[in-house]
Amino acid sequence: MIDRRSLMGAGLGLGAAGLLPGMAKAARLGAIGLQLYTIRELFAADPVKTLEAVARIGYREVEYGGGGYDAMDHAMLRRTQDRLGLKAPSIHVPYDSLLGKFDACVTMAKTLGADTVILPYMTDEHRTEAGWNAALPNINRFAAQLKKAGLGFAYHNHDFEFTNKPGGISLYDRLLKGTDPALVKLEIDLYWAIHAGEDAAALIRRLAGRIYAYHVKDARADGSMTAVGAGQIDFAALFKLNRLAGVKHFYVENDQAPAPYLPDITTSFRTLQALRF
Repeated sequence: MIDRRSLMGAGLGLGAAGLLPGMAKAARLGAIGLQLYTIRELFAADPVKTLEAVARIGYREVEYGGGGYDAMDHAMLRRTQDRLGLKAPSIHVPYDSLLGKFDACVTMAKTLGADTVILPYMTDEHRTEAGWNAALPNINRFAAQLKKAGLGFAYHNHDFEFTNKPGGISLYDRLLKGTDPALVKLEIDLYWAIHAGEDAAALIRRLAGRIYAYHVKDARADGSMTAVGAGQIDFAALFKLNRLAGVKHFYVENDQAPAPYLPDITTSFRTLQALRF
């Protein structure tokens, strides 16, 4: 479960000045981000109004993904971000777009103010041993080309990368071994890794130094997604490992957030804002 003592400590205002002698200073998150896929229906209908609502809740970072953002006026979105004090450190860009419209993807990322492009998903045809092995050189090439353009690159997992094991080796391990760790960073979706049966703490320790960001969504006892704080994942324990991992971006995401969506992301934001670890 989430560390309720951490939340109680936050409610009592235990900052650095209030700690008892010998107690370590509790850490807290800085800027909390939102993966906009969570509220894709709202964003597709009215991106400006949606970004305004996100900023009012208190989010200071957004990560673009879904909602048709790739076909929108990116200069307009950037102006809106700037007006609202929102940063967009990273954007999700599909494999086929990187393969076929690379230059346009770079322009889009830079216009939105992103410093990193995330490959968010690999479709079924890539999930065989042959398909995966064929994609890995392209993933390395995307990362190298993005570096030349002044951008970073990271891969975002779901569960299939861990559970699909052709030849006894998971697709995720094949990705780790088959790509340049200096160029291909990782955006770890903590929910999906745990859903796949991974020990998230062990994964973080193993990959420390290569992790760009986390996707943060909670899991109920039955494994279904829910807002952060409404489930059973001990995020305080995982984020405590950040002394080792050094992750800078924490994006709330709920693929299945219930309408009207804003209450769900408000719960997640308030939980993370109060969390001490």
